[in-house]
Amino acid sequence: MLKFLGMPIQASAHAAEIDQMTVLVHWLMAVLFVGWGVFFLFVIFRFRKGANPRASYTGAKGKISKGIEVAIAVIEGILLVFYAIPAWATRVTRFPSESEAVVVRVVGEQFAWNIHYPGPDGRFGRTDIRKVTADNPLGLDRTDPNAKDDVTTINQLYLPENRPVLVHLSSKDVIHSFGLIEMRVKQDAIPGMTMPVWFVPTRRGEYDLACSQLCGLGHFRMHGFVTVQTDAEFRKWLDDQEKELRAAN
Repeated sequence: MLKFLGMPIQASAHAAEIDQMTVLVHWLMAVLFVGWGVFFLFVIFRFRKGANPRASYTGAKGKISKGIEVAIAVIEGILLVFYAIPAWATRVTRFPSESEAVVVRVVGEQFAWNIHYPGPDGRFGRTDIRKVTADNPLGLDRTDPNAKDDVTTINQLYLPENRPVLVHLSSKDVIHSFGLIEMRVKQDAIPGMTMPVWFVPTRRGEYDLACSQLCGLGHFRMHGFVTVQTDAEFRKWLDDQEKELRAAN
């Protein structure tokens, strides 16, 4: 059914849950659209001028309309209580521990995504706004011992399959929005705040990393890529990046 409705592929552990809720909401909207359309045509015919030469301002009364209103409210309540709230609660209260997750910083700016991995020591190096340059957009201080093994990329987010990913999301300038359609992830990146986001990629491949918030004239080109690999491939990629760092230093 999801494929018939044109939904994107599901590439995260929680995608099916989000899709189920989305499909149910759209079915409700479809029923309401058809129902109100039929009612509109009925009203046009029933209260036409030929059948009602004198206008009545008392309004229509009846138990059916009230019953329909109550039924719609109950259905919306069910969707909210049994689908939306549990899905939201899971995303904001059950964060994986940093020891079991791949932890990565993602910093948005006009018009790129800056990616920062902590390296083998598991610690992010110090950043300093005074060190921000075109070649060092995060202002990473390589003199800090914790920063010597840190890996940075631009618009390239590499992740392992079937492992929790914990993203610390922030912005250098204006509000951006971290959008991974296939992962069913969307979170605003707000200047001055760090927003945690987590998910579990379940499908290898390359996916788009989009900015879902109009952020300036170059918004259309704020486009990155997410590459989901096996755990072994991801570790090899990290090792290769660290070897390049050591060779450069």
